[in-house]
Amino acid sequence: MATKNMDAAKKNKADEFYTQLSDIEAELRHYKEQFYGKTVLCNCDDPYESNFFKYFAMNFNHLGLKKLIATCYAPSPIAYTQLSLFDDEKVITANKRKAYKIEITQIGDYNGDGATDLVDVDLLLKNKENALSFLNEDGDFRSEECINLLKEADVVVTNPPFSLFREYVAQLIEYNKNFIIIGNTNALTYKEIFHLFKENKIRTGNTKFNVGMYFSVPNDFEKYHKIENGKKYVRVSTTCWFTSLPVNKHNEFLTLYKHYSPEEYPHYDNYNAINVDKATDIPCDYVGEMGVPITFLDKYNPDQFEIVALGIVGSINFTCEKKMEILKDGVPTGQYTINAKGTLYKKYNPSTDTKPPAFRDCETGTLYSSIYARIIIRRKQQ
Repeated sequence: MATKNMDAAKKNKADEFYTQLSDIEAELRHYKEQFYGKTVLCNCDDPYESNFFKYFAMNFNHLGLKKLIATCYAPSPIAYTQLSLFDDEKVITANKRKAYKIEITQIGDYNGDGATDLVDVDLLLKNKENALSFLNEDGDFRSEECINLLKEADVVVTNPPFSLFREYVAQLIEYNKNFIIIGNTNALTYKEIFHLFKENKIRTGNTKFNVGMYFSVPNDFEKYHKIENGKKYVRVSTTCWFTSLPVNKHNEFLTLYKHYSPEEYPHYDNYNAINVDKATDIPCDYVGEMGVPITFLDKYNPDQFEIVALGIVGSINFTCEKKMEILKDGVPTGQYTINAKGTLYKKYNPSTDTKPPAFRDCETGTLYSSIYARIIIRRKQQ
């Protein structure tokens, strides 16, 4: 039991990544019309630490929100560290922390300075007893209390725990909720998430696709990339926004200018499709199936392309299963695999391939290049 608790604590700590307000503003400014008259839920956020809560509280009137709900997860190591409603001079230990929720239906100019800002929110919470209330459970998004809040919401906006991303998205889909959330770019290859892309139920957001984002972390984090204004920040290079709401770039047509040639677009040996290394290199005159990098999903327009499958075992049926020796930097390792570890592969071409071959056919000695995660697509006839 002690080991399980320690493992859970490590996982909780590893998920304590807090999004910068600048990144939130850059993305959410594209959804103003979708927020009007809506109830917004931030269900993975300590309200006084979360910049998601701060963004919606500061822009409550500007966005025309109906209601803002934010919940705090009690075991969070950063919970209660900035909430001035509790006695500032009293240290609240972790085992005495309770989850709470904040619900706001209006924000006025309570200090009379001619503006509505976080000072007014603070005054609102101090003077309106029903704005803040404790939860009976721990504030986990899977708890009954938080599910009831989810049912009430129109749009969910937050940075959920990366380790629970599949489960988190599955809950949003189950309750048919619109969302704008942050996730790891690798989630594009999760079968559960990829299936939603294929059904056009999820898409990448407007900004920060796979370019890396800085997140603030608790002070006791030992590994971090920089310190600004006394705060530690960790850079996660593989991050992006995911949303169910409309995004303009996914209505834009890619301009296709290259023409197909067998030399430039070799076929895979174990699946009937050609390999395309960049989305911008998709040939304009090829009508069959093509394997493109997963980053294509950031440019995916369902009116221009059809998503066929994810290019890994379990998603497509490979046409052959060769016994192959695994090579490291082109050198034999004495280790073997069937069908290149269940991925797409093509014959190694020393004149065009920039990396050494990854596999050698045990029977023929033919060398092969392994192809990193591909999505199988085909063009729709216009």
